[in-house]
Amino acid sequence: MLRVATYNIRKCVGLDWVRRPERILSVIGELRADVVALQEADRRFGGRPATLPMDLLIQRTGLKAVTLGDGTRSSGHHGNAILVREDAVIHRVTPLDLPSLEPRGALIADLSIDGAMLRVAGVHLGLRATDRARQARALVRALEDARDPLPTIVLGDVNEWTPLGAAGAEMCKAFQPSRPLASFHTSVPVAPLDRIFVGPGVSLGAVRVHRSITARRASDHLPLYAEVSLADAATAVARSAEAGEGASSNT
Repeated sequence: MLRVATYNIRKCVGLDWVRRPERILSVIGELRADVVALQEADRRFGGRPATLPMDLLIQRTGLKAVTLGDGTRSSGHHGNAILVREDAVIHRVTPLDLPSLEPRGALIADLSIDGAMLRVAGVHLGLRATDRARQARALVRALEDARDPLPTIVLGDVNEWTPLGAAGAEMCKAFQPSRPLASFHTSVPVAPLDRIFVGPGVSLGAVRVHRSITARRASDHLPLYAEVSLADAATAVARSAEAGEGASSNT
């Protein structure tokens, strides 16, 4: 069993409009997650440097950042970052640009945790419904076309205020969604903007919003987390193939 989470950290700016990365680090540590996808993890301008101090990340949270190794000061791609347990093995990292009038993207990482292989995608979709639908389609296509099919988990801020929405409808063609839970706005949570989706080979367990005192101050989003269990990669591939054959026979 693994715990995965998604958290829009609003560039470490809290409800008091003060940038305090230490609050975000505290919240991430409270989650006790094996994998955390962050959105708005980088500053918007000036080379998009990371807003979290990477040198303190492992010390404060037990997690390390999945990096692109491109020499930039960014913690990911278009503000998307993925944190994993210190003992996780990172096999491949893929940045994905998504169609939009504004810069949007996803970060995809192939990992081994406790000997189990999985693929994690962190994403932050756009504000317009038409953009979100196109972006979700592009993400699903990229994950379906990826080499070496693996149990896959998508974590992110999909910017959907309704239980399904344009993006959810596209994602649900290939993934099982978590139940929508209100994670925004932190002061009065009413919107299920943050979601978790799982593919073949992943079983979704309990899904919760993290509502600690610090989390209610650190960002305008509350973290969403879930317990998941993984089938082995061979079983996941077989299930994926069976799903594809079933879809073909119905067309």
